[in-house]
Amino acid sequence: MPRLNLVVLGKQGAGKGTQCKRLSDAYGIPHVSTGDILRAAVKAGTPLGEEVAAIMDAGALVSDDLVNRLVDERFKEPDAKRGALLDGFPRTLPQAEALEELLGDDGIKLCLNLEVSNERVIERLSTRRVCQECGNIYKDTDIEAISGTCSNCGGDVIQRKDDTPEAIATRLGVYERDTEPLLAFYESRGLLVVVNGDQEMDEVTAALEAAVHERGLA
Repeated sequence: MPRLNLVVLGKQGAGKGTQCKRLSDAYGIPHVSTGDILRAAVKAGTPLGEEVAAIMDAGALVSDDLVNRLVDERFKEPDAKRGALLDGFPRTLPQAEALEELLGDDGIKLCLNLEVSNERVIERLSTRRVCQECGNIYKDTDIEAISGTCSNCGGDVIQRKDDTPEAIATRLGVYERDTEPLLAFYESRGLLVVVNGDQEMDEVTAALEAAVHERGLA
């Protein structure tokens, strides 16, 4: 059976992480986040990981070439044999083109774009609080956010520095410049499906799963 390789796009705060976890459970394929790959490589101390660590320690950006190599390694792991959900990659047209070359005949089967307005993104992210230890997400009105302690692991619950309205506006500008061109890239290949991300979580999940099933992919 061909691999079920899916790209999930959307602005920061569109709900990609939540929906990827749900789709991962539904289809038995791993949720592959670029951030997770970078952290895992550094933690494992592989040659690539050491290269990443040196770049990050210097405060520099990890190059497309290095990210591509890390993604290539990730796809060779046993749990990705049936496919993967890509979250945070590709971010740019060169990355998308490299991904096509990397995957070959087992390429991307569908690109799912969660569409949310900038106003909604700013509202969601500016009220978001995150556990520094396990990554659990809370609203600023949750008891965990108010107390500053995660109910899952006891870690510190904070507002990320890039979740202020000013930082969010900057991130949205970068997304529109670098990542939105990917929509045309995947649409030209007949792979783009746009889903309204400003619905209840269960409704978004149902719409995403319907898109996958309508293409006969699962």
